[in-house]
Amino acid sequence: MSTTFQLDSATSRANPTPAPMRRLTVPAIRDRKQDGKTEEPVVMLTAYTARQAQLLDPHCDVLLVGDSLGQVIYGLPSTIPVTLEMMANHAAAVVRGSYHSVVVVDMPFGSYEQSPEQAFDSAARLLKESGAAAVKLEGGEAMAETVSFLVNRGIPVMGHVGLTPQAVNVLGGYRARGRSDAEAEKIVADAVALEQAGAFVVVVEGVVEPIAIEVTETVSCVVIGIGASAKCDGQVLVTDDMLGMFERVPRFVKRYADMAELVSDTAAKYAEEVRARTFPGPEQTYQPKR
Repeated sequence: MSTTFQLDSATSRANPTPAPMRRLTVPAIRDRKQDGKTEEPVVMLTAYTARQAQLLDPHCDVLLVGDSLGQVIYGLPSTIPVTLEMMANHAAAVVRGSYHSVVVVDMPFGSYEQSPEQAFDSAARLLKESGAAAVKLEGGEAMAETVSFLVNRGIPVMGHVGLTPQAVNVLGGYRARGRSDAEAEKIVADAVALEQAGAFVVVVEGVVEPIAIEVTETVSCVVIGIGASAKCDGQVLVTDDMLGMFERVPRFVKRYADMAELVSDTAAKYAEEVRARTFPGPEQTYQPKR
């Protein structure tokens, strides 16, 4: 699948036009961190649709097609029910709607934990059907062998440690991780294991700040924080949380807008005009030619 086109909404909702620049690559993201330092932090946001990708792409280095789409798009109670088909379809849409960012797609629960071979089959399907550049999976030392297996077979991998939503049933909820010494040591060890296995980025989610800083300073690969620390090598948020689309969000989310109120107010205005028969007006209707 070609990744060199974007959607031009000025003419048609799905009309491809030549991309104005080359897409970033996995090595380019990996090379942001040199000698343990990242001069330019990596900007990452989630994206689930072509139009959303269009709007976010010029401002991001990485677009993550997160399994958070289960909750954000499908209204599911967690990420557990998300399927490979869902991820492949949404990732393909994000690739079509972007031209600049590295597109990474989450591997859903149950698609990679059984064995490295299962993980390869799932990852290969996601990349072939979507055109994405890399996959992301959750887990630390337990998944290091799988990460190595994938990387050695040409599949770039982004790791994920700390609060891992797919393991919510084991963790017992979404509370911050790393408050005990044992848990803190495990998070650091998990990140080191993923780095040594070949992960080009490790996401650190929902951990106490000193642990996030320790991870960032310990591993040589890029560390992306979410509910972690500004001292990480980059940041990621769920876009819909950042835009204020939901009332309840994690403590670490900063709302940069209140899109929910804007959408609700706009729908109310539309409904009012429809009921008053003031919409459509002359500008929105076609009249006979004289």
